[in-house]
Amino acid sequence: MTSSWNEEVHRNDPYEPGPVTVVERKQLAPNIQLLTVHAPVVAAKILPGNFVIVRADQTSERTPLTVADWDRQAGTVSCVFMTVGTSTYKLSKLKKGDVVPTFAGPLGKPFEVETWGDVLLIGGCYGIGIIYPLARALKEKGNRVISVIEGRSSFLLYWRERLEAVSDEVVYATKDLSLGDDRDAADVIEGLVKKGVPLQRVFVNGCTFLMYHMSQVTKPHGIKTIVSLNPIMIDGTGMCGVCRVSVGGATRFACVDGPDFDGHEVDWTELLQRRKSYLTEEIIPQSTSRCEEHAGNA
Repeated sequence: MTSSWNEEVHRNDPYEPGPVTVVERKQLAPNIQLLTVHAPVVAAKILPGNFVIVRADQTSERTPLTVADWDRQAGTVSCVFMTVGTSTYKLSKLKKGDVVPTFAGPLGKPFEVETWGDVLLIGGCYGIGIIYPLARALKEKGNRVISVIEGRSSFLLYWRERLEAVSDEVVYATKDLSLGDDRDAADVIEGLVKKGVPLQRVFVNGCTFLMYHMSQVTKPHGIKTIVSLNPIMIDGTGMCGVCRVSVGGATRFACVDGPDFDGHEVDWTELLQRRKSYLTEEIIPQSTSRCEEHAGNA
């Protein structure tokens, strides 16, 4: 995938000293991938909650990925993503040494990290990786961090040791009860409330339904809940307006005003409808681009 065109572009880029190259790409769980690249300028400035815009090649879409980890000294940045359409499929096939033509960031507003007390983090699917840097930052600020990761079964829960290292407590919730005593994060929240745990903040990251559902669970208890929205996005700088969402009765752009918002103020009906706009287009390219044939030869 490395090309002289890509190398020439990056050689003349005043912001990155060289081409952004893949350090590692591996599967963490079925359909969940980790991508680590060497991008020292982005690594030097990234903060929990920031995202990047990535392209696997010159014909790929601009895909927004929230950052899951970084190493400023090594100059690396890691993202966890789910393979959905053609562009994320291409990202899932990158190999060590490949040049990534677009890796723009940091974008969006970082999480507001303060000392609140008892803080609950909830991650599902790709969101498990995304709550990791926030847990680390909150712990460093002196908060009591409770991390909850949920999935249909235990084999879908990754980075368990990482989260245990930066959390005071990690709770596992699985639909089949193969790990933990709760079926989902809603059960965990209700259990903590009944025990009288004074939750000051809840942060949720994962699919839109998870964020919506957790916001509905915490609202009656008056627990401030922050969600990281994932609307359709193109440029990531607020110019196209595609990522607009309604929060507190006002229009906001997730790329520059977020992506983190108060979950109790989000118009979830509108967001869920907009997220479905291109479901057919996401599926058709894979069914017509011989991806299955390529996958068999990989």
